[in-house]
Amino acid sequence: MESRDGAPSPEQAAAAIADAEAGRNSLVNDLIVPRLFFDSIGAAVALQIATTAAGLAAAGSRSGWILVAGLVLFLAVSGYQLARFRSLNGVWLGGLVNRVVGGTATAASVSYVAALGGATWAAFTEVWWLVPLFAIAGGAGYALSGRAWMRRYRSEPASHSRPYSAASLTVVSVLALGGLVLLVTQR
Repeated sequence: MESRDGAPSPEQAAAAIADAEAGRNSLVNDLIVPRLFFDSIGAAVALQIATTAAGLAAAGSRSGWILVAGLVLFLAVSGYQLARFRSLNGVWLGGLVNRVVGGTATAASVSYVAALGGATWAAFTEVWWLVPLFAIAGGAGYALSGRAWMRRYRSEPASHSRPYSAASLTVVSVLALGGLVLLVTQR
């Protein structure tokens, strides 16, 4: 029996939704995470934390280069790993870039901020042996947060696939950049 306006019947719509959910669940179960994906991003975050702390504490023109070097390394590793993920799976995951790589998941954000604060304190007080310890702890927290997000995503893809809006990420980024500028200019 066909409907009059070309819209599917409730049974057809329910069957289409069930097929879409089955396809999504099949895709989620077949996702391949590249080898060392989380570990390499965690290591890049650790190096970025250490270079940021050292760059903020350093005097002179080299401080800017130290800050940039850590950021460039993080972006290079992240871009490489995301490209590998895309080539292995043929898809992007909603939330993977923001929450895992961008660190907007709560655990990643907290571990990053705590580690950066500790490493920066250690650098300013010239307790240099603590800088790598804080940085490694922050990178490990970041990597563990990414692994936890992936487990949650695999169990409930619909509720964990939504990335944060571009507007909210822009506001947070502008505030963070403003705080960094204030920190650097008030030394």
